[in-house]
Amino acid sequence: MAGHSKWANIKRQKAVVDAKKGKTFTQISRAIIVAARNGIPDPAGNFQLRTAIEKAKAAGIPNDNIERAIAKGAGTLESDAALEEIRYEGYGPGGVAVLVEALTDNRNRTAADLRTAFSKNGGNLGETGCVSWMFSQKGVCIVENVNNEDKLLEVSLEAGAESYEMTDSSSAEVFTDIAGLETLNQTLKEGGFQVVEAELRWIPSNFVEVTDPDQARSLLKMIDMLEGLDDVQNVTANFEMAEDLMNAMA
Repeated sequence: MAGHSKWANIKRQKAVVDAKKGKTFTQISRAIIVAARNGIPDPAGNFQLRTAIEKAKAAGIPNDNIERAIAKGAGTLESDAALEEIRYEGYGPGGVAVLVEALTDNRNRTAADLRTAFSKNGGNLGETGCVSWMFSQKGVCIVENVNNEDKLLEVSLEAGAESYEMTDSSSAEVFTDIAGLETLNQTLKEGGFQVVEAELRWIPSNFVEVTDPDQARSLLKMIDMLEGLDDVQNVTANFEMAEDLMNAMA
């Protein structure tokens, strides 16, 4: 499973370069609305909703906003047009494969905004299926303050995890199939581990190394534009870039 953390590490480096602080209120609120709509509007019985609420609280979103988003998803509060989950695919500079997950109430607007972000930075928005075959979706639990790797392995195996990776001396990412994410999250917590985030993540099967500064600049600018769109929830790409090159783009 080596390499699973590459995109996560790139995003962390990029966050430092960009001095960004996670998702916007709009993006997280939309995730809560969809989670409440797709399941019961009770976080105790809806893992997707519970994780969305945890992210909202971590981002400092007020409880009133969270409750309002849940109510919209449950249909007990008047809402705007229904949100639709759509995955877009395309290529960035140098042939980098890009997956974009969006929540939108207007497909035409979202597609136009994405097409602009791609084309202005040397990429192109492609057809459905053009790059998704290069990715597989996994459940990931991000664990901090790991002081016993043997115990982490033992508890992870007990939960049915596929593998884990230490991302530094005291942090790890534990991988499982999509259906096993809630069980993994709960088992790790019961085992005394600090799970700071449980998420579904697209994992690239291969990577494109970016070494040219101009190409790197265009690629990072394109991803910035994509992530800056309110309709976009998540962007995943299959590139590798040296940390010093990424810092030089600041």
